[in-house]
Amino acid sequence: MEQPTEVLRYAAFTTTPDGGNPAGVILDATRLDDAGMQAIAADIGYAESVFVTEAAVDGDSRRNRVRYFSPIAEVPFCGHATIALAVVLSGRDGAGTFVFDTAVGPVVIETQGRGAAATASFTSVEPRVAEFPDGVLSTLLGLLGVGRGELHPAYPPMIAFAGNWHPILVFAEQRTFDSFVFDPDPMRTLMDAQNWAGTVTTLCEMGPGEFDARNLFPVGTITEDPATGSAAAAFGGYLRLLSLVNLPSRVVVHQGSHVGRPSVLTVDIPTSGGIVVSGGAIEIT
Repeated sequence: MEQPTEVLRYAAFTTTPDGGNPAGVILDATRLDDAGMQAIAADIGYAESVFVTEAAVDGDSRRNRVRYFSPIAEVPFCGHATIALAVVLSGRDGAGTFVFDTAVGPVVIETQGRGAAATASFTSVEPRVAEFPDGVLSTLLGLLGVGRGELHPAYPPMIAFAGNWHPILVFAEQRTFDSFVFDPDPMRTLMDAQNWAGTVTTLCEMGPGEFDARNLFPVGTITEDPATGSAAAAFGGYLRLLSLVNLPSRVVVHQGSHVGRPSVLTVDIPTSGGIVVSGGAIEIT
């Protein structure tokens, strides 16, 4: 009789189990097909789960092929599940460097520490930015019930990529950022139509180098993501490509307070190459 698939549950970008973003971690998905992984991700119910589909790629014990699934679909890349998996592997195999072969290419992760003090940093693929297609920005703002004039003039609305495409909206006023509401169904319809596999990323500047973020991710019972590593990487790429920070630079993103799971993501922006996103992860017991 086939043994049931073991599922680990970790919260990423936090030091406490009731903070951060929960992720399912499946260390052995070699016997699972697409439908099997999708069913497990739906059963877990977290924003994403990560599946190790091949261990020791090319004989390298610290290289793994991984796939990510939300409760409704496969996603190309997931930052918080990457951090969670890296911390799990670091506890099992020792701290250091890991490589995850993902749908968007190889992602290098550095880990350090053990137990509750363990942290991981992933380096994204090369970031990109693009303009909104005609009419799409107006549609998105309409779904949020806000006008173009409520966005921060120093941070142009763009779509940014560092593994997933994320619309980036920076609000001028904390009050507007805190209070906007949206209907998840039409938001999901727009996201699917635009092939936005990640989140709609909204932010507000808290002070020099610090931002508050709300990442909209209507899927299943979820409406907002508590911590979004791919969005943090995309935002770092956006800041660099639009020359909005001095390089190299570090930005801290606070997220999750609006959904009761506060998290902290550290974003290091080098002069070139991928964006580095760091945080801790802890098992949910």
